Amino acid sequence: MPGGFAGLKKLSLLIRAPWGLGAALVFLLLVIGWLSLSLGYLEYSYQELGSILWAKLSGSEIGPRGQIIWETRLPRMATAMAAGAALGLSGCVFQGLLLNPLADPYTLGVSSGAALGAAGAISLGLWGPAWLQNPLAATTGAMVGAVGALLIVLALAREKTGHYPPTNLILSGVILSAILSAALSFLKYLAGDQVSSLVFWLLGSFLARTWVDALLVGCFFCPALVVSLWSAVDLNVMTLGLGSARTLGVNVRGARARLLIVASLAAASAVAVSGVIGFVGLITPHLARLLVGPDHRALLPLSALSGAVLLSAADWVVRAVLPGEIPVGVLTAMLAGPVFLVIFRKKARQLGDG
Repeated sequence: MPGGFAGLKKLSLLIRAPWGLGAALVFLLLVIGWLSLSLGYLEYSYQELGSILWAKLSGSEIGPRGQIIWETRLPRMATAMAAGAALGLSGCVFQGLLLNPLADPYTLGVSSGAALGAAGAISLGLWGPAWLQNPLAATTGAMVGAVGALLIVLALAREKTGHYPPTNLILSGVILSAILSAALSFLKYLAGDQVSSLVFWLLGSFLARTWVDALLVGCFFCPALVVSLWSAVDLNVMTLGLGSARTLGVNVRGARARLLIVASLAAASAVAVSGVIGFVGLITPHLARLLVGPDHRALLPLSALSGAVLLSAADWVVRAVLPGEIPVGVLTAMLAGPVFLVIFRKKARQLGDG
């Protein structure tokens, strides 16, 4: 038994290392991806699945069962992974910028703005001109809404000195989110008999996602990851306090603007293809930070990987495990919400003891 405990301790230390946790998350992501492709209403053996993927890559005919994999399950899985990674990354950036562990894409009203923009495009498409019924109209609406919400929050939070204190940003985001939520409720009222489709989208779903959706999120997530990693050292210094960061030579205004823009667009792309999915950008940075510490050079990619694992697993559960497909945002809130409450309560006790 002592040898077993020693082995468990070594395994725990290995997972707590950034590269060890990253390898574990990649392995878990591959397992979830394989399960997501093979299980569901139609089941595929591992041999058949491998044959389909190899035939498609080699240019051979894959048949109707292969089309289900390549045109339905695979793009849906890829979209869920990309959206989870985008939400996890943006949540990590917002928490570091605002010096607040409760920050996520919703804190600044970015997700609410994206949801309102996309919902507005969807609502207009229900009875508007044909070009508004194009799926890209919702994406465009989400991007416009996210950027517009961010600009409004920055305008509200800006002091006469030109600085943007984290407290002002958070309060402005909360106020704006409340206003945008009221506007969303008004859109649902105007939708009339078509409100069910709008409500289902707002609750979050990857139903009928295509390769275009996965590519769209990837086009915003990849630049956001590169810019965030490039600014990771500045973000580490900024967590010490803005005054200390300026003293150490960090261009706080430029770094903050750069990170806010890329994180907001990454979150908006996820909202555009999946609807409103909460808690992913809030819980995944917390879990990664508990294991590897606050260094954003490791925390940013690990938060993205954790988000991809969480959201792809949740989408697989609602599609293949549960008897009826519920919106994935409902499942993430049911599972991640209590976990976050436990973490929050634990940290509150630690602060109280200190």
